[in-house]
Amino acid sequence: MQRIRRALTDLRRGEPVHLDNGPASVIILALEMFQSSVLPTLDGMTRSPPRLVLRDHRARAVGLDTGDEQDLAFPCHDPGLLADPVGLGLGDELPEALAEHAERALTAERAGLALARSGGLLPALVSLPVDTGNGLLEAAINEMEILSVTPRAVADFTRMAHEPPVRVSEAQVPLEPSESARFVVYREADGLHEHVAVLIGDPAQWPAAPSLRLHSACLTGDLFGSLRCDCGEQLRNAVAMIREDGGGVLLYLAQEGRGIGLANKLRAYGLQDTGLDTVDADQRLGFGPDERRYESAAAILRDLGLTRIRLVTNNPEKIAALEAAGIGIEGRSAVHGLMNPHNQRYLTAKADRAGHWLDAVITDSASR
Repeated sequence: MQRIRRALTDLRRGEPVHLDNGPASVIILALEMFQSSVLPTLDGMTRSPPRLVLRDHRARAVGLDTGDEQDLAFPCHDPGLLADPVGLGLGDELPEALAEHAERALTAERAGLALARSGGLLPALVSLPVDTGNGLLEAAINEMEILSVTPRAVADFTRMAHEPPVRVSEAQVPLEPSESARFVVYREADGLHEHVAVLIGDPAQWPAAPSLRLHSACLTGDLFGSLRCDCGEQLRNAVAMIREDGGGVLLYLAQEGRGIGLANKLRAYGLQDTGLDTVDADQRLGFGPDERRYESAAAILRDLGLTRIRLVTNNPEKIAALEAAGIGIEGRSAVHGLMNPHNQRYLTAKADRAGHWLDAVITDSASR
């Protein structure tokens, strides 16, 4: 797995990575870090032209029918099109010269998209097919100038995200809404993320089904009080609610921006400023409506000895995910922030397009 971790670092730094899949091998570069000046350094190792590889969400967002939701690749004779990783210089649709040559992404390219996602990058690549037995490439790999990994190794690494996280540290941390609070830190099996279980009140005196809030990290809202969302208000309100309910857990999950990461969330904000809603903006970047997963959350609950909880949420998908993982849901409490002119479109999209239970917030805002 150490080679995959180095591959993640190389992609984040704009370095090429070789994905070895026999005759269908490729060299990939992260689109967001791509500079056309790197292409001459790969002369003799690759076949032209470079390919633009997009996740199916983004291909559909720019007007392509991906059929059975396949990731797509486009031969790109003009590297200048790759200079803008968010807009691709494409407006709302792919240029006809690219669109008419759409092909299914290769197995190695799909593995590269998974690597980009694991590294917090845009799921978009520049891919350069290579010939088996290329002497220049083999020399670069042997001298560790270019790292080579296999799609199977990438798949093995990404599967680690489904393994239970490990408890690594804990301490008492009195909070303003609840002086009796203990923070327990869990690290993902792949080593990339850490989650925090905040135990509110004395676990020995918790109800049989303690209250639980699954809260995805939101730096802009939780720390800086951003008005573009209601996350910070939900976080603080949830802690107070759990304390009033007799205690329980606030599980603070490292899933910024519904799982796309801080950098991509800010890119999505930029697209929202052009008129897209939060769902369409994420899809334009290559992400689904919600990239979060809750296997780690369920594993943490089991480690804490919790199999029955009362969930503090407005999101029906969280209920479904925990129930599918074997956690009993004994009831639900809503937790709201206030609607304001900056987050109105965001909250409305969550209600209308993601099915969140926000009628009370929207009705209250309309009555004011």
